[in-house]
Amino acid sequence: MADTNAAANPASAPAAGAQSQLQSALAHWAPRLIANGIPLTDFQDVVGSLSGWDGWCRAWVARGEVHDALGEEALAAGYRLSAGEHFARAAVCHHFAKFVFVDDLEQMRAAHMKAVASRVKALPLIDPPGERVEIPYLGTTLKGELRKPAGSERPPIVVMCMGLDSCKEEMDAYERNFLERGMATLAFDGPGQGEAEYEFAIRGDYEVPVKAVFDWLATRSDIDAGRAGLWGVSLGGYYAPRAAAFEKRVKACIALSGPYNMGANWDGLPELTRRAFQVRAKCATAEDGRKAAYTLSLEGLAARIECPLFIVAGKQDRIIPWQDAQRLAGEARGPVELLIVDDGNHVVNNRAYRYRTQTADWMAGQLGLPRR
Repeated sequence: MADTNAAANPASAPAAGAQSQLQSALAHWAPRLIANGIPLTDFQDVVGSLSGWDGWCRAWVARGEVHDALGEEALAAGYRLSAGEHFARAAVCHHFAKFVFVDDLEQMRAAHMKAVASRVKALPLIDPPGERVEIPYLGTTLKGELRKPAGSERPPIVVMCMGLDSCKEEMDAYERNFLERGMATLAFDGPGQGEAEYEFAIRGDYEVPVKAVFDWLATRSDIDAGRAGLWGVSLGGYYAPRAAAFEKRVKACIALSGPYNMGANWDGLPELTRRAFQVRAKCATAEDGRKAAYTLSLEGLAARIECPLFIVAGKQDRIIPWQDAQRLAGEARGPVELLIVDDGNHVVNNRAYRYRTQTADWMAGQLGLPRR
Protein backbone atom coordinates (compact mmCIF):
# COMPACT_ATOMS: atom_id res chain seq x y z
CA MET A 1 0.00 0.00 0.00
CA ALA A 2 2.82 2.41 0.85
CA ASP A 3 4.50 1.87 -2.51
CA THR A 4 1.20 2.43 -4.35
CA ASN A 5 0.54 5.69 -2.51
CA ALA A 6 4.05 6.94 -3.22
CA ALA A 7 3.58 6.26 -6.93
CA ALA A 8 0.18 7.96 -6.97
CA ASN A 9 1.44 10.99 -5.07
CA PRO A 10 4.91 12.04 -6.29
CA ALA A 11 5.28 14.50 -3.43
CA SER A 12 5.15 11.61 -0.95
CA ALA A 13 7.80 9.54 -2.72
CA PRO A 14 10.89 11.31 -1.28
CA ALA A 15 9.44 11.06 2.22
CA ALA A 16 8.69 7.38 1.73
CA GLY A 17 12.21 6.82 0.43
CA ALA A 18 13.78 8.67 3.35
CA GLN A 19 11.75 6.62 5.82
CA SER A 20 12.74 3.41 4.06
CA GLN A 21 16.42 4.37 4.21
CA LEU A 22 16.14 5.16 7.91
CA GLN A 23 14.52 1.81 8.62
CA SER A 24 17.20 0.05 6.59
CA ALA A 25 19.96 1.80 8.55
CA LEU A 26 18.40 0.83 11.85
CA ALA A 27 17.74 -2.75 10.77
CA HIS A 28 21.37 -3.28 9.77
CA TRP A 29 23.34 -1.13 12.20
CA ALA A 30 21.39 -0.31 15.37
CA PRO A 31 23.31 -2.81 17.58
CA ARG A 32 26.60 -1.44 16.28
CA LEU A 33 25.89 2.06 17.56
CA ILE A 34 25.24 0.78 21.07
CA ALA A 35 28.13 -1.70 21.06
CA ASN A 36 30.57 0.99 19.91
CA GLY A 37 29.80 3.71 22.42
CA ILE A 38 26.45 5.41 21.81
CA PRO A 39 24.45 5.53 25.09
CA LEU A 40 21.16 3.68 24.72
CA THR A 41 19.08 6.69 25.74
CA ASP A 42 20.90 8.90 23.22
CA PHE A 43 20.12 6.33 20.54
CA GLN A 44 16.47 6.25 21.55
CA ASP A 45 16.19 10.04 21.71
CA VAL A 46 17.85 10.70 18.37
CA VAL A 47 16.15 7.92 16.44
CA GLY A 48 12.82 8.80 18.00
CA SER A 49 13.14 12.36 16.75
CA LEU A 50 13.64 11.34 13.11
CA SER A 51 11.01 11.03 10.41
CA GLY A 52 13.49 9.97 7.72
CA TRP A 53 17.10 9.45 6.72
CA ASP A 54 17.56 13.04 5.55
CA GLY A 55 17.63 14.28 9.16
CA TRP A 56 20.06 11.63 10.40
CA CYS A 57 23.31 13.56 10.06
CA ARG A 58 22.06 16.80 11.64
CA ALA A 59 20.47 14.98 14.57
CA TRP A 60 23.62 13.07 15.47
CA VAL A 61 25.80 16.16 15.12
CA ALA A 62 23.50 17.96 17.54
CA ARG A 63 23.82 15.12 20.04
CA GLY A 64 27.59 15.09 19.59
CA GLU A 65 27.69 18.78 20.41
CA VAL A 66 26.00 18.02 23.74
CA HIS A 67 28.90 15.74 24.66
CA ASP A 68 31.45 18.23 23.31
CA ALA A 69 30.02 20.89 25.64
CA LEU A 70 30.20 18.50 28.60
CA GLY A 71 33.82 17.83 27.72
CA GLU A 72 34.67 21.53 27.68
CA GLU A 73 32.97 22.00 31.06
CA ALA A 74 34.87 19.10 32.60
CA LEU A 75 38.17 20.28 31.15
CA ALA A 76 37.66 23.83 32.44
CA ALA A 77 37.02 22.39 35.90
CA GLY A 78 40.22 20.34 35.73
CA TYR A 79 38.59 16.92 35.32
CA ARG A 80 40.73 15.67 32.49
CA LEU A 81 39.66 12.03 32.53
CA SER A 82 35.98 12.96 32.46
CA ALA A 83 36.65 15.45 29.69
CA GLY A 84 38.33 12.74 27.65
CA GLU A 85 35.34 10.44 28.03
CA HIS A 86 32.94 13.18 26.94
CA PHE A 87 35.04 14.10 23.90
CA ALA A 88 35.41 10.44 22.92
CA ARG A 89 31.64 9.99 23.11
CA ALA A 90 31.14 13.17 21.05
CA ALA A 91 33.49 11.80 18.40
CA VAL A 92 31.44 8.61 18.10
CA CYS A 93 28.21 10.62 17.74
CA HIS A 94 29.73 12.80 15.02
CA HIS A 95 31.15 9.72 13.31
CA PHE A 96 27.78 8.03 13.14
CA ALA A 97 26.32 11.26 11.79
CA LYS A 98 28.46 10.77 8.67
CA PHE A 99 29.06 7.03 8.42
CA VAL A 100 27.05 6.25 5.24
CA PHE A 101 25.46 9.68 4.77
CA VAL A 102 26.53 10.30 1.17
CA ASP A 103 23.33 12.10 0.16
CA ASP A 104 24.85 15.47 1.14
CA LEU A 105 28.65 15.28 0.90
CA GLU A 106 29.21 18.77 2.30
CA GLN A 107 27.10 18.02 5.38
CA MET A 108 28.79 14.63 5.72
CA ARG A 109 32.28 16.08 5.62
CA ALA A 110 31.43 18.78 8.16
CA ALA A 111 30.19 16.08 10.56
CA HIS A 112 33.33 14.05 9.90
CA MET A 113 35.61 16.96 10.74
CA LYS A 114 33.74 17.38 14.02
CA ALA A 115 34.40 13.71 14.78
CA VAL A 116 38.10 14.16 14.07
CA ALA A 117 38.29 17.33 16.20
CA SER A 118 36.51 15.71 19.14
CA ARG A 119 38.74 12.65 19.01
CA VAL A 120 41.88 14.78 18.83
CA LYS A 121 40.73 16.54 22.00
CA ALA A 122 40.07 13.18 23.64
CA LEU A 123 43.38 11.51 22.80
CA PRO A 124 45.66 13.09 25.46
CA LEU A 125 42.96 12.78 28.12
CA ILE A 126 41.72 9.20 27.85
CA ASP A 127 43.34 6.26 29.65
CA PRO A 128 45.63 5.14 28.16
CA PRO A 129 46.22 8.26 26.11
CA GLY A 130 46.59 8.23 22.34
CA GLU A 131 48.86 9.88 19.83
CA ARG A 132 47.69 11.18 16.48
CA VAL A 133 50.19 9.97 13.88
CA GLU A 134 50.85 10.52 10.19
CA ILE A 135 52.11 7.62 8.10
CA PRO A 136 53.93 8.38 4.81
CA TYR A 137 51.92 7.13 1.84
CA LEU A 138 52.20 7.99 -1.87
CA GLY A 139 53.64 11.43 -1.34
CA THR A 140 51.29 12.37 1.48
CA THR A 141 50.21 10.73 4.74
CA LEU A 142 47.56 8.45 6.18
CA LYS A 143 46.21 9.57 9.54
CA GLY A 144 46.18 7.19 12.47
CA GLU A 145 45.76 6.88 16.21
CA LEU A 146 48.42 5.06 18.26
CA ARG A 147 47.67 3.96 21.81
CA LYS A 148 50.00 2.04 24.12
CA PRO A 149 49.17 0.09 27.28
CA ALA A 150 50.43 1.55 30.53
CA GLY A 151 53.58 0.07 32.00
CA SER A 152 54.97 -1.51 28.83
CA GLU A 153 58.09 -0.12 27.15
CA ARG A 154 57.90 -1.99 23.83
CA PRO A 155 54.54 -3.70 23.57
CA PRO A 156 53.38 -5.76 20.62
CA ILE A 157 50.87 -3.99 18.44
CA VAL A 158 47.59 -4.63 16.63
CA VAL A 159 47.12 -2.69 13.39
CA MET A 160 43.42 -2.01 12.83
CA CYS A 161 41.91 -1.84 9.34
CA MET A 162 38.68 0.12 9.00
CA GLY A 163 35.63 -0.93 6.99
CA LEU A 164 33.64 0.88 4.33
CA ASP A 165 31.86 3.13 6.80
CA SER A 166 34.07 2.97 9.90
CA CYS A 167 36.87 5.33 10.87
CA LYS A 168 39.51 5.44 13.57
CA GLU A 169 37.22 7.67 15.67
CA GLU A 170 34.88 4.69 16.20
CA MET A 171 37.51 2.26 17.48
CA ASP A 172 37.64 2.95 21.22
CA ALA A 173 35.41 0.02 22.16
CA TYR A 174 37.57 -2.36 20.13
CA GLU A 175 40.90 -0.88 21.19
CA ARG A 176 40.10 -1.34 24.87
CA ASN A 177 40.16 -5.14 24.69
CA PHE A 178 43.66 -5.19 23.18
CA LEU A 179 45.07 -2.47 25.43
CA GLU A 180 43.86 -4.21 28.58
CA ARG A 181 45.77 -7.33 27.52
CA GLY A 182 49.06 -5.51 26.96
CA MET A 183 48.91 -4.75 23.24
CA ALA A 184 49.29 -1.36 21.61
CA THR A 185 46.79 -0.41 18.91
CA LEU A 186 47.13 1.54 15.69
CA ALA A 187 43.83 2.43 14.04
CA PHE A 188 44.36 4.15 10.70
CA ASP A 189 42.26 5.54 7.88
CA GLY A 190 43.29 3.89 4.62
CA PRO A 191 42.28 4.67 1.02
CA GLY A 192 38.56 5.39 0.78
CA GLN A 193 38.25 5.59 4.56
CA GLY A 194 37.92 8.44 7.04
CA GLU A 195 40.37 11.26 6.50
CA ALA A 196 41.82 9.51 3.46
CA GLU A 197 38.50 9.09 1.64
CA TYR A 198 38.60 12.56 0.10
CA GLU A 199 41.97 12.06 -1.58
CA PHE A 200 42.16 8.32 -2.23
CA ALA A 201 39.62 5.92 -3.67
CA ILE A 202 38.93 2.48 -2.27
CA ARG A 203 41.52 0.01 -3.51
CA GLY A 204 41.30 -3.75 -3.48
CA ASP A 205 45.05 -4.27 -3.14
CA TYR A 206 45.05 -3.14 0.47
CA GLU A 207 48.43 -4.71 0.99
CA VAL A 208 49.86 -1.47 -0.42
CA PRO A 209 48.73 0.83 2.43
CA VAL A 210 49.38 -1.93 4.98
CA LYS A 211 52.97 -2.19 3.75
CA ALA A 212 53.33 1.56 4.28
CA VAL A 213 52.01 1.17 7.82
CA PHE A 214 54.37 -1.70 8.64
CA ASP A 215 57.31 0.22 7.18
CA TRP A 216 56.40 3.11 9.48
CA LEU A 217 56.05 0.83 12.48
CA ALA A 218 59.62 -0.33 11.90
CA THR A 219 60.81 3.25 12.58
CA ARG A 220 59.26 3.36 16.06
CA SER A 221 61.42 2.46 19.05
CA ASP A 222 58.52 2.43 21.53
CA ILE A 223 56.71 -0.61 20.11
CA ASP A 224 57.80 -4.10 19.10
CA ALA A 225 57.17 -4.11 15.36
CA GLY A 226 58.39 -7.70 15.24
CA ARG A 227 55.22 -8.71 17.09
CA ALA A 228 52.51 -7.05 15.02
CA GLY A 229 49.04 -8.39 14.33
CA LEU A 230 46.41 -7.24 11.86
CA TRP A 231 42.69 -6.76 12.55
CA GLY A 232 39.87 -5.79 10.23
CA VAL A 233 36.16 -5.11 10.61
CA SER A 234 33.46 -5.52 7.93
CA LEU A 235 35.12 -4.49 4.65
CA GLY A 236 38.26 -4.35 6.77
CA GLY A 237 37.57 -8.06 7.32
CA TYR A 238 38.54 -8.40 3.66
CA TYR A 239 41.37 -5.85 3.77
CA ALA A 240 43.20 -7.50 6.69
CA PRO A 241 43.42 -11.07 5.32
CA ARG A 242 44.10 -9.68 1.83
CA ALA A 243 47.08 -7.74 3.22
CA ALA A 244 48.22 -10.75 5.27
CA ALA A 245 48.45 -12.77 2.05
CA PHE A 246 51.26 -10.45 0.94
CA GLU A 247 52.70 -8.79 4.06
CA LYS A 248 54.65 -11.52 5.81
CA ARG A 249 55.51 -9.31 8.78
CA VAL A 250 51.95 -9.91 10.00
CA LYS A 251 52.16 -12.43 12.86
CA ALA A 252 48.41 -13.04 13.21
CA CYS A 253 45.20 -11.74 11.67
CA ILE A 254 41.61 -11.24 12.82
CA ALA A 255 38.87 -10.86 10.17
CA LEU A 256 35.38 -9.77 11.26
CA SER A 257 32.52 -10.33 8.80
CA GLY A 258 34.54 -9.50 5.70
CA PRO A 259 33.50 -10.32 2.13
CA TYR A 260 35.34 -12.93 0.10
CA ASN A 261 34.42 -11.14 -3.13
CA MET A 262 32.66 -7.79 -2.70
CA GLY A 263 31.33 -7.77 -6.25
CA ALA A 264 29.66 -11.14 -5.85
CA ASN A 265 27.68 -9.69 -2.94
CA TRP A 266 26.76 -6.44 -4.68
CA ASP A 267 23.09 -7.09 -5.41
CA GLY A 268 22.40 -8.17 -1.84
CA LEU A 269 23.98 -5.12 -0.22
CA PRO A 270 21.79 -2.43 1.37
CA GLU A 271 21.24 0.56 -0.90
CA LEU A 272 23.07 2.83 1.56
CA THR A 273 26.10 0.55 1.43
CA ARG A 274 26.15 0.42 -2.38
CA ARG A 275 25.92 4.20 -2.61
CA ALA A 276 28.64 4.71 -0.01
CA PHE A 277 30.90 2.26 -1.85
CA GLN A 278 30.28 4.06 -5.15
CA VAL A 279 31.18 7.43 -3.62
CA ARG A 280 34.28 6.17 -1.82
CA ALA A 281 35.47 4.23 -4.83
CA LYS A 282 35.04 7.50 -6.76
CA CYS A 283 32.82 5.86 -9.36
CA ALA A 284 30.51 7.94 -11.53
CA THR A 285 27.73 5.35 -11.74
CA ALA A 286 26.33 2.44 -9.78
CA GLU A 287 27.49 0.08 -12.53
CA ASP A 288 31.02 1.44 -12.21
CA GLY A 289 30.71 0.81 -8.48
CA ARG A 290 29.72 -2.78 -9.14
CA LYS A 291 32.75 -3.27 -11.37
CA ALA A 292 35.04 -1.74 -8.77
CA ALA A 293 33.58 -4.04 -6.12
CA TYR A 294 34.80 -7.06 -8.08
CA THR A 295 38.39 -5.85 -7.62
CA LEU A 296 38.02 -6.59 -3.90
CA SER A 297 38.47 -10.35 -4.00
CA LEU A 298 40.42 -13.08 -2.26
CA GLU A 299 40.07 -15.49 -5.16
CA GLY A 300 43.44 -17.08 -5.86
CA LEU A 301 44.96 -15.23 -2.88
CA ALA A 302 43.49 -16.77 0.26
CA ALA A 303 45.85 -19.75 -0.03
CA ARG A 304 48.76 -17.33 0.41
CA ILE A 305 47.69 -16.52 3.98
CA GLU A 306 50.15 -18.41 6.17
CA CYS A 307 49.87 -16.58 9.50
CA PRO A 308 47.32 -17.71 12.12
CA LEU A 309 43.87 -16.40 11.24
CA PHE A 310 40.77 -15.89 13.41
CA ILE A 311 37.58 -15.37 11.39
CA VAL A 312 34.25 -14.25 12.87
CA ALA A 313 30.85 -14.09 11.17
CA GLY A 314 27.19 -14.10 12.09
CA LYS A 315 24.64 -16.44 10.51
CA GLN A 316 22.04 -13.66 10.60
CA ASP A 317 24.30 -11.23 8.71
CA ARG A 318 22.20 -9.64 5.94
CA ILE A 319 25.11 -7.63 4.51
CA ILE A 320 27.92 -10.17 4.04
CA PRO A 321 26.93 -13.86 3.84
CA TRP A 322 28.50 -15.98 6.56
CA GLN A 323 29.52 -18.47 3.89
CA ASP A 324 32.21 -15.98 2.83
CA ALA A 325 33.94 -16.56 6.17
CA GLN A 326 33.60 -20.30 5.74
CA ARG A 327 35.21 -20.12 2.30
CA LEU A 328 38.13 -18.03 3.54
CA ALA A 329 38.69 -20.46 6.41
CA GLY A 330 38.75 -23.38 3.99
CA GLU A 331 41.30 -21.81 1.66
CA ALA A 332 43.78 -20.14 4.04
CA ARG A 333 47.00 -22.15 4.39
CA GLY A 334 47.88 -21.33 8.00
CA PRO A 335 46.13 -22.24 11.26
CA VAL A 336 42.51 -21.02 11.32
CA GLU A 337 39.99 -20.35 14.07
CA LEU A 338 36.46 -19.96 12.65
CA LEU A 339 33.68 -18.62 14.87
CA ILE A 340 30.21 -18.57 13.31
CA VAL A 341 27.65 -17.13 15.73
CA ASP A 342 24.23 -18.57 14.95
CA ASP A 343 22.26 -15.54 16.14
CA GLY A 344 24.88 -12.96 15.18
CA ASN A 345 24.23 -10.07 12.79
CA HIS A 346 26.82 -8.19 10.71
CA VAL A 347 30.08 -8.10 12.71
CA VAL A 348 28.07 -9.85 15.44
CA ASN A 349 27.55 -6.49 17.11
CA ASN A 350 24.33 -7.80 18.64
CA ARG A 351 26.39 -10.42 20.48
CA ALA A 352 29.69 -8.59 20.94
CA TYR A 353 30.43 -10.61 24.06
CA ARG A 354 30.66 -13.72 21.88
CA TYR A 355 33.85 -12.64 20.13
CA ARG A 356 35.50 -9.39 21.26
CA THR A 357 37.28 -10.64 24.36
CA GLN A 358 37.84 -14.05 22.76
CA THR A 359 39.63 -12.60 19.72
CA ALA A 360 41.67 -10.27 21.94
CA ASP A 361 42.76 -13.21 24.11
CA TRP A 362 43.70 -15.14 20.98
CA MET A 363 45.71 -12.23 19.56
CA ALA A 364 47.55 -11.73 22.84
CA GLY A 365 48.61 -15.38 22.73
CA GLN A 366 49.74 -15.14 19.13
CA LEU A 367 51.88 -12.10 19.98
CA GLY A 368 53.56 -13.81 22.91
CA LEU A 369 51.76 -12.25 25.87
CA PRO A 370 50.79 -14.21 28.99
CA ARG A 371 47.18 -14.93 29.82
CA ARG A 372 45.41 -12.40 32.01
